[in-house]
Amino acid sequence: MTSMPLNERLGAHLKRAVQAVDAAKHAALKPAGVTVAQYAALAYLGERPGISAAALARACGVTPPTMTTVLKNLQEQGLIERTPHEWHRNILETRLTEAGERTLADADARAVRVERGLDAEFTPEERQTLIALLARCVAVLEQAGRTSP
Repeated sequence: MTSMPLNERLGAHLKRAVQAVDAAKHAALKPAGVTVAQYAALAYLGERPGISAAALARACGVTPPTMTTVLKNLQEQGLIERTPHEWHRNILETRLTEAGERTLADADARAVRVERGLDAEFTPEERQTLIALLARCVAVLEQAGRTSP
């Protein structure tokens, strides 16, 4: 079997980049009182009020059990409310409360500062190239995931 040094593996570099973004956002979001996963859930709920927990888990890239825990914690903090769907009583619709909207606004401003700091390290052309290259990575990996046994 042929081995590849870790420093030559694109996956390792992608993982480190994601971990660095998450760590920076974790530090930035701490004063807002939310985790990165909670912020992601609040952000999607801000854009798609009423989204189901399963759809929210997919959008945030976490497992349904993880999302259940995230939503439980957000509900205990009074940041979201969950009510039965009008027609499908076994589906809970999730919406931000007023406190959740305020927390999202604070957290989003903090997360955007992290994103802008990252953006500032690249020229507009480099940024577009990076976005295109990352999109290619996603496309290749998603295709590999669909065709793997």
